[in-house]
Amino acid sequence: MKSLRVSGSGRYLLRPDGTPFFYLGDTAWELFHRLTREEADFYLEQRALLGFTVIQAVALAEFDGLRAPNAYGHLPLDNGDPTKPNIYYFTHVDYIVEKAESLGLFVGMLPTWGDKVGPKLWGAGPEVFNTGNARVYGRFLGERYRDRPIIWILGGDRPAETAEVRAIWRAMAVGLKQGDGGRHLMTYHPVGWRSSSEWLHGEEWLDFNMIQSGHGAKDSPNYDLVARDYALTPTKPTLDGEIRYEDHPVNFDPKNGWFDEYDVRQAAWWGVLAGSCGVTYGCHDIWQFLDEGRQPVTSARTPWREAIEFPGAAQMRHLRGLYESRPFLKAAPDQSVIVDGQGEGMDHVQAARASDGSFVFVYVPTGKPITLDLTKVAGERAIANWHNPRDGSLSHVGMLLAQGTFRFTPPGSGRGNDWVLVVDGA
Repeated sequence: MKSLRVSGSGRYLLRPDGTPFFYLGDTAWELFHRLTREEADFYLEQRALLGFTVIQAVALAEFDGLRAPNAYGHLPLDNGDPTKPNIYYFTHVDYIVEKAESLGLFVGMLPTWGDKVGPKLWGAGPEVFNTGNARVYGRFLGERYRDRPIIWILGGDRPAETAEVRAIWRAMAVGLKQGDGGRHLMTYHPVGWRSSSEWLHGEEWLDFNMIQSGHGAKDSPNYDLVARDYALTPTKPTLDGEIRYEDHPVNFDPKNGWFDEYDVRQAAWWGVLAGSCGVTYGCHDIWQFLDEGRQPVTSARTPWREAIEFPGAAQMRHLRGLYESRPFLKAAPDQSVIVDGQGEGMDHVQAARASDGSFVFVYVPTGKPITLDLTKVAGERAIANWHNPRDGSLSHVGMLLAQGTFRFTPPGSGRGNDWVLVVDGA
């Protein structure tokens, strides 16, 4: 399972043996920095049980990661010098990476958070990277994790708008490739409501794009960001690598309310059916591993060991499960199957269809009736079921003639009553 690769279509990711890889990530940004080995074991085991496939974590963490030591008192760099990594710190990172591997998980490793590269914009910094030391540091990481299940994620919640900044990230990418022999895929984690494609789509080192649709509003149309990447040439996979976090205040202000499991499901299903190769879930309390004695960031309110039980995380496995139950490398966004009931805003209906018409998935976020063109389904007949994204159960609709149109009414309606219509050619 060491190295992933891009599928021949340029839309999805594959395991080394050529089987499809569904990217189901979790944001654990402070994993290496804040957790003990025992805590990391617990967290990783819980996420593996729920079917996650990627854990996104940062080597040089955001929260004063160069000056505040890890759980064992070690800083990552000697005197803040990227050419002088502290082996004691990275021995702890080694342990976590190896534990993840033992559980069948890939690590989406950010070599550093973006505030260490610049422009800092916000955050603790300091800016320590230039093109020279970025390449050296990248080579160190590449060599160290050459034989581990890694996905390199450059960036870290920052834009890459200037030539100077892009040169530093490019140098780090070169160093990583020198170290690991080009074995691992690379992407870039951008600032909120942006995509890596805006600045880096043409970079040879960027294997797939990453979006951060972020935490600004309920019902934010992340499917538009995915569609924009999907239309670019050359073709590269894309995914929403930071959707609205469960238990995060809307637009960073508790007065606006909080995102819940429905908000998470809506963003995840919208993005994947719009053409992404997966999605990254996130919980506001878990990425920072909020615990007693730690200052909450952006009004975080739930200790992470409690937050790990939130329902949104468990419900992500039903998205992966449905996709893996079909030959999903054939899936592509196709709104033309929706004749009526497309909806707007929170009611937006998103559809994906297999290239050979063998299956259709339609996400209905508020349970309103829809009319589909069944001639888009292969064969003379079609089998229809409602998939419940809350628990993965199916409600059988029936066997239908794959001719003309048919109106479907979900089992329930209203906010939080989302459904996925699954139509298979018979």
